[in-house]
Amino acid sequence: MRFTKMQGLGNDYIYVYGEAPDNAAELAKRLSDRHFGVGSDGLIFISPSGCADLKMRMFNADGSEGRMCGNGIRCVAKYAYDKGLTDKTRLTVETLSGIKELELIIDPDTGGAARVSVGMGRAETGEELTLRAGGAELRGTPVSVGNPHFVIFVDEIEKAPLLTLGPLIEKHPLFPEGVNTEFVQVLGEDRLRMRVWERGSGVTMACGTGACASAAAAVRKGFCRAGAPILVELDGGTLEISVSPGGDVRMTGPAVTVYEGETDIPG
Repeated sequence: MRFTKMQGLGNDYIYVYGEAPDNAAELAKRLSDRHFGVGSDGLIFISPSGCADLKMRMFNADGSEGRMCGNGIRCVAKYAYDKGLTDKTRLTVETLSGIKELELIIDPDTGGAARVSVGMGRAETGEELTLRAGGAELRGTPVSVGNPHFVIFVDEIEKAPLLTLGPLIEKHPLFPEGVNTEFVQVLGEDRLRMRVWERGSGVTMACGTGACASAAAAVRKGFCRAGAPILVELDGGTLEISVSPGGDVRMTGPAVTVYEGETDIPG
């Protein structure tokens, strides 16, 4: 099976062109293993769509299927453009959380896609919740950006209990389908620092939908301004997020091809 390894701010996935097979969940677990597989945060299949330019299906490293992946969808657009599947610089991608509109920013020197801007749709920001996990009481903001997030603002990001409480919050009874957890420090009205525990993958270098959810929660709480660019600093780099007064979110960031290869792990 041939594949392409790609990453957005260190959030890395294995990309395969074709419909997801029946054993996609098991395949994602085997290929994502960083010792016995290719190594990644998950597996993404790219295929034709009947309602958009392309369709993507994303499976996390634990085999669970995700509804949307912000870093992943940017790489889908780059994959399609660089491989000649489309010559459009504006295209649409079908996901389980709806059709997303993307704009590619082309590198004039290489002719390839360097950055991608994605219309992520409207962020649904709920009222703050308080929960207990690991003996601690945590207050956070639930946000849906096509997938569920719980955003917790902290004073010092480096002291955030990501490794200890992230997995407990993911499986908390308040979130029967699991949840992505973001710890966020406000650095200014246009800057946030975020670390993430992703549902199904654990700690990752970056999470595009998590950055969008964090920006939306920051606007809701008055930490950041609606309609203005917000730089969200993640472990793997920085994303630019804007949240309109009505809650519509746009994300802009890099997409990078790491390498191409083939594996004899059955597909």
